[in-house]
Amino acid sequence: MPIPKSGPEDTAIGKTIAEMVPDGACLQMGVGALPDLVCSQLRGRKDLGIHTEALCPELVDLIEAGVVTNRRKRLNTGKTVFTFAMGQKAMYDFLNDNPSVESHPVDYVNDPFVIAQNANVVSINAALEIDLTGAVNAEHMLGHQYSAAGGQLDFVRGAYASRGGKSFIACQSTAARGKVSRIVARLEGPVTTPRTDTHIVVTEFGWTDLKGKSSAERAKALIALAHPEFQGELTAAARELHLI
Repeated sequence: MPIPKSGPEDTAIGKTIAEMVPDGACLQMGVGALPDLVCSQLRGRKDLGIHTEALCPELVDLIEAGVVTNRRKRLNTGKTVFTFAMGQKAMYDFLNDNPSVESHPVDYVNDPFVIAQNANVVSINAALEIDLTGAVNAEHMLGHQYSAAGGQLDFVRGAYASRGGKSFIACQSTAARGKVSRIVARLEGPVTTPRTDTHIVVTEFGWTDLKGKSSAERAKALIALAHPEFQGELTAAARELHLI
């Protein structure tokens, strides 16, 4: 895998999320630049665990640094659990004949009931766009399927059901070099994560916990996470949709 590039917006997002990851958390991360930026901020944590669909080099770095011990996991205690690994040769060399890591089928790793049995599960996934109700599209762009739905919803639900768990959906506020807002009035693609499941949303402008918020509160909170250049038109759209 090529090493993903990141910008200052990603750094801000990574720092915001990392500040909410406690000692003993059990991590799931998607792919891209975000895992690197979150993991780089977690070097001071203790006894983290890993139960993730995709294992990335940054998580392996935390294992080798002694930050990940998997001691506090209730399931697969002492083991890093994943389904597939994507990275560079150094990571594959680490995995080779390593009894501390276990690759399990996706119907086990992504089962929300299984995920929720570990405490303090922290799920971190990306979005292509988020609408003003909190619905997330993470798979469809410019009229075409961009990626698979993957395990995002499985981990969103599993993490929230976990005791002390948190689910993060993160994205830069804009795309196409600032020309397009990722916070939108309505999704252009399918719903990957329904609005009722979305927990914490993060952009470079901050974060909001959508659980328990009314439709109006959600819209206002998400507009505040949008780039300032788009906040006016999003506010007007929210009024047209009778959200505020």
